[in-house]
Amino acid sequence: MSDELAVLRVSAPRRIFAIGVMVILAGLLLSVASVRPPDDALWRGFLAVLGGAILALGEAMRRATARSLRLTRDGLFDSTGRELARMDEITRVERGAFALKPSNGFTVLLAAGRPPVWVPGVWWRIGRRIGVGGVTSAIEARAMADILAAALVERDRAREAGAE
Repeated sequence: MSDELAVLRVSAPRRIFAIGVMVILAGLLLSVASVRPPDDALWRGFLAVLGGAILALGEAMRRATARSLRLTRDGLFDSTGRELARMDEITRVERGAFALKPSNGFTVLLAAGRPPVWVPGVWWRIGRRIGVGGVTSAIEARAMADILAAALVERDRAREAGAE
């Protein structure tokens, strides 16, 4: 992997808040299901399953938010080395107010679709779109989006110069 152009870390206060909300919600659902259960056993089961699922989602978010994202000349990767997208696959970056993007983040559009992935609070991929953000640092996300956009312009100019 080549040198890092930008690193996007998870904001500690946002991480604590997001995981805390998940744990509190799961606790409320589980307590309603056990301490003050509705009369119907189906509702109790539904609340218990939903509480367990949200608790599992909170744990998945806890693990996922321990990672960071790294932008290199080769592409976008997480801190474990998992590839989100290679630089030659990326067509553009969307970061406007009306773009379909996570909170404090940006969207990367790919030339071709890839399998769906969801890393809670950090990034997701559906088809040709990768959404980066959520509990990440807004300042670092903006910087990464700007650096990625500049790298794409540089890449496209080099391609045009090579084609002439």
